[in-house]
Amino acid sequence: MITPQNILAHELVGLDVLVTAASNPSHRGISGRIVDETKNMLVIKTASGISKVPKQHSIFRLALPGNRIVEIDGSAVTLAPEKRISLLSRKRIP
Repeated sequence: MITPQNILAHELVGLDVLVTAASNPSHRGISGRIVDETKNMLVIKTASGISKVPKQHSIFRLALPGNRIVEIDGSAVTLAPEKRISLLSRKRIP
């Protein structure tokens, strides 16, 4: 189950997101659903189309199941999703 404590070890695709801070002012306030994730970018489907927001220098507010909200610093997830998930999963195994 995805929780605020283990969010970094999970896939972000499918989560609702709001960009709360970004170095590029035009990215601030973008909201929608994450439809793709690369090493450096989140692809967000908004009401007006697709937006690509760099992870680095951005803060994202994610809506998790169970009406939980978590904010993450994009630089904390600046890895290819499959590498991030694999790396963090191995670290949790005793």
